[in-house]
Amino acid sequence: MKIFLNFLTKSRNFVAYRYPHLSAPLLRHKSIIKFLMSGAMAGVVDLSVLFVLHGLLNVSVVIATSAAYIASFWISFYLQKFWIFCNHNQKQLYHQLVLYFLFAFINLNLNGYLMHVLVNRYQVWYLGAQIIVSLAIGFDSFLLYKFIVFRKHHEDEQ
Repeated sequence: MKIFLNFLTKSRNFVAYRYPHLSAPLLRHKSIIKFLMSGAMAGVVDLSVLFVLHGLLNVSVVIATSAAYIASFWISFYLQKFWIFCNHNQKQLYHQLVLYFLFAFINLNLNGYLMHVLVNRYQVWYLGAQIIVSLAIGFDSFLLYKFIVFRKHHEDEQ
């Protein structure tokens, strides 16, 4: 994690030096950028665990996929709680985890339903449909996590 944070600091300094006109807008929207980066990191973890377990160790694809999903779920939760939304309240951890899991479950089902509608009813190409659905669910998730799951409480500010 320290290597990653060091990379981010160097990247931010590079952009500020090389492209000063981009620096202010990027800082203004840094939680959105962090959200996108954490999603990419969770995706890399998901694919890496799947590749190692199934591709290299010949673990059943169902078990490997499940393990990969669980690993990426925990990475995603950790990054969103502590890095993106800077919510270090330990008293709310269990409550936040339950809400996070609930929204992930709802989004999983919403993903399936929207894919079914776009692909079967409107004949949208399946990969294009998944991009549309992923963007919509990503936007929805950002708002849910920011304003419901990891919202700041008055006792957090003290």
